[in-house]
Amino acid sequence: MSPRLKLRDIAFFERPVHFARPFRFGAITINATPQLFVRVEIEVEGRGTAVGASAELLVPKWFDKRPELSPAQTVDGLRRSLEIARGLYLARTGFLTAFDLHASCIGAQVATCAKKNIPALAAAYGPAEIDKAILDALLRAAETNFFDGMAGNIAGIDARLSPDLKEADLTTFLSSRKPLSRVAIRHTVGLDDTVEGEGGVADARENSGARYFKLKLSGDPVADAARLARIGKALDALERDYKVTLDANEQYADLAALHALIDRLDHDLALRSISSRLLYIEQPMPRDITRQTPLGSLAARGFIIDEADDSYDAFPAARALGYRGISSKSCKGLYKSIVSATRAAKWSEGAETFFVTGEDLTCQAGLAVQQDLALGAFIGIVHVERNGHHYVDGFGDTPAAEVQAFAAAHPDLYADAGQGIRLNIHSGDLLTGSLTATGFATSVHPDWSALAPLEQPKSLWEKSA
Repeated sequence: MSPRLKLRDIAFFERPVHFARPFRFGAITINATPQLFVRVEIEVEGRGTAVGASAELLVPKWFDKRPELSPAQTVDGLRRSLEIARGLYLARTGFLTAFDLHASCIGAQVATCAKKNIPALAAAYGPAEIDKAILDALLRAAETNFFDGMAGNIAGIDARLSPDLKEADLTTFLSSRKPLSRVAIRHTVGLDDTVEGEGGVADARENSGARYFKLKLSGDPVADAARLARIGKALDALERDYKVTLDANEQYADLAALHALIDRLDHDLALRSISSRLLYIEQPMPRDITRQTPLGSLAARGFIIDEADDSYDAFPAARALGYRGISSKSCKGLYKSIVSATRAAKWSEGAETFFVTGEDLTCQAGLAVQQDLALGAFIGIVHVERNGHHYVDGFGDTPAAEVQAFAAAHPDLYADAGQGIRLNIHSGDLLTGSLTATGFATSVHPDWSALAPLEQPKSLWEKSA
């Protein structure tokens, strides 16, 4: 039986993160953004109290891309999502399982955020980050690690939010997990990144020996095709085979524009290197258009949703439209990732294959990258997009003592090769051995005294009553 807990406190903090190079995706270029930290204290029935933590960047213009909002306003929307979730979670005063807490709050969270003009994807951010911290505390109270705890369903995950599944589907999936000991990185190539020569996509100092590459698209089929041809030519210089994925971040306006790109991939000889190694295409069209548009003949190429994944119903709806996959991101909710992986496994028992991918929202070294990596390794994602280490210099603005603590506790994940402590990539792979520490994939918590409290949202853009 899953242990029950009662929340005592939820606190939010943030720290600035300055990028070492600009990261352009979709219609925005990021040079800096805050990183959120969550600290929770829980009381576990019969086990006393425990503290848990989580972290994630407050990324502008991804959860909410509405053009009338500034990047700062979209970050404020995430801060407001956190505060709304905090109130809902703390209002549950009895002993509940970790999943009871999530399931009893997520509906009210989305509804309350909608009244505040916060879309569902941003609404899910608050519960997602709180849930990770609660799970960390619960695992510490139980003196077990993430992989063993989740295999035994320590959170009490059930099918109440996914009625297409049976309870046995979830428990069978969880208990059958054999976590990956190595996970390959998928190297991100942003729209402003260098393609050829020094610092380009084939430069080993840039790609860390990656065998997988994630290529951002702009939404212009002509410009994207020309750029992909250049990238393919550069990658062909590698002395190893490689695979690619494409990510449009909702930039393709409609199915006609998408057809134009796929036609080039199918017939342009200059794109053969990319086309022959293409695994899937991620979220090509805006989320609202995605929900209304069957892929038709394009479905054969293999498409996944990401920004359109804003509810527990999103994957079944996308499947009906011809999509084969969905992204796992801990910032969208670890329980939803597990439900998605369970669905993919069950649906793949038939003639078709469905899958979950690992897409990284600039997870930074430390808590964020470790918890997201552990989630992917647990549900069986063999390669994950990793861009935090590429766009930020190591641990960025993290105090030196905190960096040293993470490096000492997780020596397989971090190393100093002469440029400061940073993510340690072994021939294109990350190792997960030290993620078996008690708690949610970490032996270390941040230095809370070195963090600033979460800023209060400054912009009011709520719907009128």
